[in-house]
Amino acid sequence: MVRGVLFDLDDTLFDHRGCSRDALEAVRHSDEQLRVVPPDELEHSHARLLEELHGEVMVGRMPLERARHERFRRLLARWGGDEARASAVAAAYRDRYRAARRALPGAAALLQALGARVPVGIVSNNLYDEQAEKLRVCGLDRFVTTLIVSERAGVAKPDPAIFRLALRDLQCEAGACVMVGDAWTADIAGAQSAGLRAVWFNPRRLAPPPGEAPVPTLVALEPTAQVVETILASG
Repeated sequence: MVRGVLFDLDDTLFDHRGCSRDALEAVRHSDEQLRVVPPDELEHSHARLLEELHGEVMVGRMPLERARHERFRRLLARWGGDEARASAVAAAYRDRYRAARRALPGAAALLQALGARVPVGIVSNNLYDEQAEKLRVCGLDRFVTTLIVSERAGVAKPDPAIFRLALRDLQCEAGACVMVGDAWTADIAGAQSAGLRAVWFNPRRLAPPPGEAPVPTLVALEPTAQVVETILASG
């Protein structure tokens, strides 16, 4: 029987990819050099740089603001833009991203329905203030019992230790807890290594990594009753 549910945040409950796409499109139209870059190509390059530099932020080797500046410096350099504009472009991206912040469709209703039955927590590889603010802005914080982030935990998914911290806060045994997330290695494999059951949030309908056993899968967070049943039945 399921006695607790954990969620990843970005691109599982919070629409990070959509917010980033909106912000990049605004930046692209405001910059003469970036305006000629195909949106898909810009998004792919930005996502790659974000992942690379985010790792530096998570281990404390680079402050967040410096990483954001460096991300856009490299983007501008790739397409012949003025690197001196990196700070201004980074700030414009940040402002548009913050204005666009939103939960994925069905997230609030899902957390409310689950929270009426079991405690719910978030496990995220990110900075605490950043993720706590996303939850508040999206109205999700009132449904969440605990927020565990790699910045404060000192470890990141897929390390089993970060899941154990969340289990402690939920007062739940690993075998009675389900983890829902979009990243196979961090969320699915990481949760399984800590003894949790896992549900893959896979709206892009990707194939599991070769050799991996299938797990229960969601392609959307709606309809609420059906998603709740999938999550609770997985335990």
